[in-house]
Amino acid sequence: MRLNKFLAKAGIASRRRADTLIEEGHVFVNGELVTSLGTQVDETKDAVSVDNKPVKISDEYIYIMLHKPVSYLVTRQDEFGRQTVMDLVGKYRNVAKPVGRLDLNSSGLLLLTNDGELAFRLTHPRFKIDKTYSVKCEGYLTEEEAGRLEKGVAIEGGITAPAKVKITMQGKDFSRFEITIHEGKKRQVRLMCLAVKHEVIALKRLTFGNLQLDDLKEGKYRLLTSEEAKTLKGIVGLWKNLR
Repeated sequence: MRLNKFLAKAGIASRRRADTLIEEGHVFVNGELVTSLGTQVDETKDAVSVDNKPVKISDEYIYIMLHKPVSYLVTRQDEFGRQTVMDLVGKYRNVAKPVGRLDLNSSGLLLLTNDGELAFRLTHPRFKIDKTYSVKCEGYLTEEEAGRLEKGVAIEGGITAPAKVKITMQGKDFSRFEITIHEGKKRQVRLMCLAVKHEVIALKRLTFGNLQLDDLKEGKYRLLTSEEAKTLKGIVGLWKNLR
């Protein structure tokens, strides 16, 4: 398989990020520096390392659902010593990696896994994975404004794709609604709200694909059931049995 796919399956990075690691001289195959993006490797024979650390495709995949609290960074480590989501997943902190992003001031469902191919597909725009958020915004959100959010609004990076919006409360000082999107642009929901003149006060992810946060307590995590993981893999065309 291509080297970037190998690195992605091993959970090292997305394929795009893996290409960068290769080009910048971080990757060795059988002790030799490799910078060609077309390099092929045999996962059963070749020894691959990144920054002198051996890389292998795991024989056992881990799938974790975490209820991320506000003020935790979605990253494996922070150079300034700030709290990260890895501080919340106990013995899995050096095994699994976050899939996608939730910004510092957002909370809710976050998936972590060492299944690099699944993580790649779940975050690739081609697969259009639905994500639903509960939003509290400033001011009175009108039906017309909700309709604009559904049709798509202009934010950094272009016009957003059609969304689903359900208003759950309208008030003078603030409103609440749920929004389902399948894109993953940086700070997308917050920017969409600003596009209709409302600033987000609180943002919480409720669903990711077939996964639902339900009553998982903030700061806690659980492993996905076999059925949840199989269904999630099926959504993106990975029909192999769980290992």
